[in-house]
Order: sequence, then C-alpha cells, then structure tokens
Amino acid sequence: MSRLCKQLGFALFVACGATAARADLSSEELAKLAQNPVANLISVPFQDNVNLNDGPLKKTQNILNIQPVIPFELNKDWNLITRTIVPVISQPPLLPGEDRTNGIGATQLSAFLSPANAEGIIWGIGPIAQIPTTSDSALGSYRWGLGPTFVLLKMEKGSPWVYGFLVNNVWSVGSGAGGSYNNFLLQPFLNYNFEGGTYLTTAPILTANWKADSGNQWTVPIGGGIGHIFHLGKLPVNAQISAYYNAVKPDFGPNWQIRAQVQLMFPK
Repeated sequence: MSRLCKQLGFALFVACGATAARADLSSEELAKLAQNPVANLISVPFQDNVNLNDGPLKKTQNILNIQPVIPFELNKDWNLITRTIVPVISQPPLLPGEDRTNGIGATQLSAFLSPANAEGIIWGIGPIAQIPTTSDSALGSYRWGLGPTFVLLKMEKGSPWVYGFLVNNVWSVGSGAGGSYNNFLLQPFLNYNFEGGTYLTTAPILTANWKADSGNQWTVPIGGGIGHIFHLGKLPVNAQISAYYNAVKPDFGPNWQIRAQVQLMFPK
C-alpha cells in the first residue's frame, strides 16, 4: 500500500489496493473485463451522449451518464452486481424563445444476481428501480419505477470476441407528477479485441416507449466505434468513442448520437 493511498483516505485505499492486486492483467484482459456488465469489478464509467437534431427545433441534447458499478460477493458461488445510472441532462427548448433546461434526470439502479465462477456463458438477473431524482419536469417523470433486468454474454479465454445483450423494462408505480410510463430497453453488444487493449465495438441502445402512439414507440440505432485501455499510473482506464444513426425514431427524435466514454477501473 502506497503512502498516497494512506493519505487520501479509505476509498482510495480500496481502489489502489485493488489495482495493485491485479497488476498482472494484460490490457486485452482488462478490455474484456470492462465489456462484461456483471464482472466482479468496481468501476466508474462516465458516458457522454450527444444527440443531434433533437426536438422540433433540431437542437443538440447532451446526456452525461455517471454509472458507478459496485459488486458484492454474497458467497463463493454468487455475486450481486449493482449498476447505477445518474443522468446529467442538457435539454434543448421545444419552442423558439424558450431556454435550455439543465439538471438531473431519473436515476436507475439495477442489481444483478450472477454466478461467481461462470465461464463461457455468463448471465445476471435481478430488479431495476427508477428513482425520481428528476430536478425539472422537462427532464423526466417524478414517479418511481420498477421492473426486471437480465444480461447474457459469451466471453471465453483465448477468444477475442465478447458479445451478448442486456434487457430491461420499467413500469411506473404509484402516483406523482410526470404521468405514468412503460419503457423497454435492449442493448446488444459485440466487441472484437486486439492485443494491446484496442477493440472494436458496437453497442446500440434500442428503446421502446409503450405509452407512445404507434409509429413513435421505437428508437433503433445502428453504428459502432473503437476503444482502448490505457493507464493513469497503475489505474486502468477504458476509453471509447462511437457514433450511431437512428434508423427508426419517434417524430422529433434525434437522428444521430455521438457517444464518448471514460471508465475508471479498479480490478481486484
């Protein structure tokens, strides 16, 4: 344990100790670890999504998702992987003369029960809750939400491929401003890893708003990008950039998304 870890407190002590304990991992192994949504890995991704030509005025919407992942070892056979998404939103105006709205959207918290020693086929299942942390009605609903979530992927030692999907559906519960909602999400992902920690990726986020009118329910993006593992001292960082075209979208939905992500990784 370094003197820096001692000086900066317990949280950094945990992070520094975890990084040092897995210093033997190659960049390619770290990349594959980052691509596993239910890896036994503490990480903090910052994912910025720039949505182009959004709304009737065709302005730019920006959503920065802060997505800490914290695993818990329940016993030698099972892990509980918690994934939180806190969106920081800059929403363009709907009408000329209106101001842009900036603030926090609804937080989503997922908890995946996953086998600790799975190989080849890896899965996780559990609940997802939507927490009404919304700071302004223009940024989302004030109602709580609840639903199921599931992830399945294939990742084999010696293979450069990591692929699978994540799916969930969230229904509003109770009462509150913002109205009821019923939202579906499917994220297939496909990654090809090169030696040295560089990889190609596609991970479009398909969504459906079941409350919307027919023809305005689905958003279906197509695209992909590139990522790379680098280090800040001993700290592994997963960085990637990608672009997606919305082949299917609601009226006034954005037609392009530019996604950039920096993920701080604290392997055990």
